[in-house]
Amino acid sequence: MIDFSYVFSILPKVAEALPTTFLITLLSFVIGLMIAFLLAFLRIRNRPVSGKIAAGFISFMRGVPEIVLLFLLYFGLPQLLQKIGIDVGNWNKLIFIVAAFSFNISSFLSEVLRSSYLSVDRGQQEAAYSIGMTGPQAFRRILLPQAFAVALPNLNNTVVILFKDTSLAFTIGVMDLIGKAKVIGARSYGTKQLELYVCVAILYWIVCFLLEKLSGLFERIHKKGLNKIA
Repeated sequence: MIDFSYVFSILPKVAEALPTTFLITLLSFVIGLMIAFLLAFLRIRNRPVSGKIAAGFISFMRGVPEIVLLFLLYFGLPQLLQKIGIDVGNWNKLIFIVAAFSFNISSFLSEVLRSSYLSVDRGQQEAAYSIGMTGPQAFRRILLPQAFAVALPNLNNTVVILFKDTSLAFTIGVMDLIGKAKVIGARSYGTKQLELYVCVAILYWIVCFLLEKLSGLFERIHKKGLNKIA
């Protein structure tokens, strides 16, 4: 039987790792989104060289499991940099985690952004030009808000998925929720493993539930803004 009294007694201790988990999620999403904008731009322009490089990067990052990418960066990158005289032995482990997650999600987000942009009727851009708008003005006022509305549900889902994927951080010794639970479990000599993972599951579920509610609220607010513009 599960000792729920123990589960709730250690809940605050495991939750102490939430700031680290949130930090990984936020940094990875923001950096990944910036990379995704660049990749989407290169894919939309579709130049012979830059377009193929972007497509190759996206294909590789989408095809490699996150944990493999993390290990490639954490174990492989230091060896490569050491050969050119750069020592990364003292780098914070969060750098490798954030880099791996950012590269991974950028490949998915770039396709979301590209397809969202292409889904907007080009006739609206021509209409914007007909009333005297410049290219940047038409993009910022007409195309971007509509493309963002199309992409928003997928962007919100990515945040939730990314938050759950941070559970891989413990594999290189980062003190996230799983890492914190393992430390607590070691102190009790592994006698309460089931309760520890139930505790972790509860915390992930609560945060993901709140993120989904916030995402829905954000989508409704943005939709109302579009309706006012229309």
